[in-house]
Amino acid sequence: MIETTLATEADLRGTYADPNDAVLAKDIRHIDAHCARFIELSPFCVLGTSRADGLGDVSPRGGEPGFIHVLDKTHLAMPDRPGNNRLDSLTNVAHNPAIGLLFFLPGVNEMLRVNGTASISKDPALMERFLANGRPPLSVLVVDVKEAYLHCAKAVKRSGLWDPDAQIERKDFPSLGQIMRDQLALDVEAELIDQALDQDAKDNLY
Repeated sequence: MIETTLATEADLRGTYADPNDAVLAKDIRHIDAHCARFIELSPFCVLGTSRADGLGDVSPRGGEPGFIHVLDKTHLAMPDRPGNNRLDSLTNVAHNPAIGLLFFLPGVNEMLRVNGTASISKDPALMERFLANGRPPLSVLVVDVKEAYLHCAKAVKRSGLWDPDAQIERKDFPSLGQIMRDQLALDVEAELIDQALDQDAKDNLY
């Protein structure tokens, strides 16, 4: 029987070519002017963390463009605003500080990758930086940058992510209320769940 699992780095390199020098060199390990501008314009990123049991977790983060601040060449600060209080990402950071960030710019096919370690702060000066309608975040995630580099456009180009013609009609996928009703076997109309979710967003979205 032919072994089909690639279980080691040696197995992988038997299938994939070695990266060229430019691919390896693009990790500048700090936030330069280009990375800082990317973050300044970005309204959305994905945060990757690892649970105490080793299972990975990915969570979206969004806000006004530049909602994540560049403190200096090796430190970023991200406000944590009210959510569902599962605290998956923050709990993960408390157990394992290693994180990865993937920044997106609407309409730009390249992405910015930042990897490092994180800590959770309630420093008054940091909290003051992120006031929104007079309300501070619940905490601030401070990222110690270890790697930073631009990711090529292939994935976004393949997906047509920014192509308006690629967007699906909202009616072609059920609402979150419908999904919650089905998955949790709730004896309530999906429309009422959606209304409650919309009201929560109005009350807590800042």
